[in-house]
Amino acid sequence: MKLNNLIDHTLLKQTLLLKEVEKLSQEAIEYGFYSVCVPPNFVKKAKEFTAGSEVKVATVIGFPFGYNAVEAKLAEIVLAMVDGVDELDVVANISAIKNGDWVYLANELNHIMPVIKSKNKIIKVIIESGVLTDDEIIKCCELYGVAGIDYLKTSTGYAEKGASIEAVKLFRLHLPEAVQIKASGGIRDYAFAKALVDAGATRLGCSASVTIVS
Repeated sequence: MKLNNLIDHTLLKQTLLLKEVEKLSQEAIEYGFYSVCVPPNFVKKAKEFTAGSEVKVATVIGFPFGYNAVEAKLAEIVLAMVDGVDELDVVANISAIKNGDWVYLANELNHIMPVIKSKNKIIKVIIESGVLTDDEIIKCCELYGVAGIDYLKTSTGYAEKGASIEAVKLFRLHLPEAVQIKASGGIRDYAFAKALVDAGATRLGCSASVTIVS
């Protein structure tokens, strides 16, 4: 199974250097990865580095903890779109999920979705499945599934547990068919990557992408 075109080639560390973003972009072009995923402040440069290729540019919003004010997330989204971003990986308010505040989460999404969709951008909502119960995951699938998001994403990679086959299967069981799944967090080899795809993931967020496809 070829995984290249399912991979968001990702670097989101605090100490990220511009030359690393350039290398990430060159690798994405060379290996045929679907996109590069970089912090918001590197979107414009990533667009320059991938210009003329089919590689998309994604960024993260409210990263990595998701408890930013809705207004702050909206500002990040608008600025990223001005810089030319193609896809937005938005961290849901995980604290609100843990507190069962579904009204807050629905309100957050109701503010974000129209802005993203008005520019025909892709939205992936990250729910940090590794720190959630099965019941919380199912409720997220129900809330975000009916809202028309493009992808539900397992993890930021910054929690104690990243992607799991069990979580992807649970997502697939409870999401509408039209909503796709992005698995990310701790994907370091081909076998695990393939197992996640077999479980229902249609996109993978990896920093070990070159190792995985090699």
